[in-house]
Amino acid sequence: MTVLVKPQALPDVKVREFKMLIDGKWVEGVETGTIDRVAPSHGVTVSRYKSATKDDVHRAIAAARGAFDHGPWPRMTAAERSNILLKAADMISVRAEELAYLDAIEAGKPITQVRSEIAGSVDIWRYAAALARDLHGESYNTLGDGMMGVVLREAIGVVSIITPWNFPFLIVSQKLPFALAAGCTAVVKPSELTSGSTLVLGEILMEAGVPAGVVNILVGMGADVGASMTSHPDVDMISFTGSTGVGRLTMANAAQTLKKVSLELGGKNPQIVFPDANLDEFVDAAVFGAYFNAGECCNAGSRLIVHRDIAGDVTARIASLSEKVKVGDPLDPSTQVGAIITPQHLQKIQGYVSGAAKSGATVAHGGSQIDFGFGQYMAPTVLADVKPEMAVAKEEVFGPVLSVLMFETTEDAIRIANSVDYGLSAGVWSRDFDTCMTIGRRVRAGTIWMNTFMDGAAELPFGGYRQSGLGRELGRHAVEDYTETKTLNMHIGRRTGWWMPR
Repeated sequence: MTVLVKPQALPDVKVREFKMLIDGKWVEGVETGTIDRVAPSHGVTVSRYKSATKDDVHRAIAAARGAFDHGPWPRMTAAERSNILLKAADMISVRAEELAYLDAIEAGKPITQVRSEIAGSVDIWRYAAALARDLHGESYNTLGDGMMGVVLREAIGVVSIITPWNFPFLIVSQKLPFALAAGCTAVVKPSELTSGSTLVLGEILMEAGVPAGVVNILVGMGADVGASMTSHPDVDMISFTGSTGVGRLTMANAAQTLKKVSLELGGKNPQIVFPDANLDEFVDAAVFGAYFNAGECCNAGSRLIVHRDIAGDVTARIASLSEKVKVGDPLDPSTQVGAIITPQHLQKIQGYVSGAAKSGATVAHGGSQIDFGFGQYMAPTVLADVKPEMAVAKEEVFGPVLSVLMFETTEDAIRIANSVDYGLSAGVWSRDFDTCMTIGRRVRAGTIWMNTFMDGAAELPFGGYRQSGLGRELGRHAVEDYTETKTLNMHIGRRTGWWMPR
């Protein structure tokens, strides 16, 4: 049995009302439509946003364009921009509990987890502020006596930033501060399911001193708002995190005007475990990797590729530990797995589990919905006897579902790991350095964890191979992603050429 933490009724729920931020002002929008957010944990409306239209998008892009072309932000010194970003980081820290509550109640995320995410976001903003002062070009004085070359890095311009519902504040913090550090302006669209914390960020940035029009924030549906943000000719770059399917549409829209595109998309991430691994540590990491954020995580370790000799023991131990995972009220500090984002998504997760069972997989733990009388919750689920060709082993479930597959040789493990369309991350567990390095070199993924899983730092680049996306976020080059390079080729002294005497 899973440990249940029954959600407590929300006392005197007051719906929080939000407007949209355009050109430094909080506005209603061209039309009067609104979007209500029902808490996935409690089944009551907790937030209400003004719903943007295409006209609002055009206004926001015009504000960002004007702020970039004529405003002070791109023309400030790096030190000035850095100081504003540092001030914003401090203010995020002051309002951390408010931000954590919004993400917990709107996304169903455990409050203890979200507090760590906000703290990590503060660190990212400070890291981006440091990179602002380190952004520089190159010079070449080795081109001959009469030549000097200088390579500049200039802010790319207006950036459309589109973020998902699973990590509302953390993911916008992996994009926006680096764009701002480079001198760009932005139009930001958080998910219409979890927009609250991003809108509060807009308040923070204005108070920190970001000029009007530099950051504009809209809430709306992807078919209207997102499509306009990715196709508008005055947008120079798109940074998108979301599903692979929507990523393809984003690329198609961007292709109309050949915008630069950065995409962080889906994953079907394996953890490969060999018989010589520390199984106590591995089992803990496997349960964490599968159930963290209710599995609604592109980095989720949703595939265990286990050596046949230890598969039975490992599966039993994981199922046993899964019984101790606390599922329920995201506002309870003891909760480890919160609510599923929408009823439709819960139905999708259950469809993968039932489909796997019909195809011959064994439900070793969980497998069903948890009914508290309101909200939507899924029991942590372990599927054994999974074959690589099953949908649950190939497709992104995005829920607390762990599939156990078996291998016999290192070549088998690598083949299974690389047999999906994704390549975001992977883990390998072995005490043998050669084994870890072999897997690390040959599994096609952007991050390979060795004897750990889902660790990270602002200094380390993040992104994937193949259909997991394009480009990288974080790391020392993150600010450079929001720049163009310009060559200044300078001639010194009198020029000679076709018609000039030598």
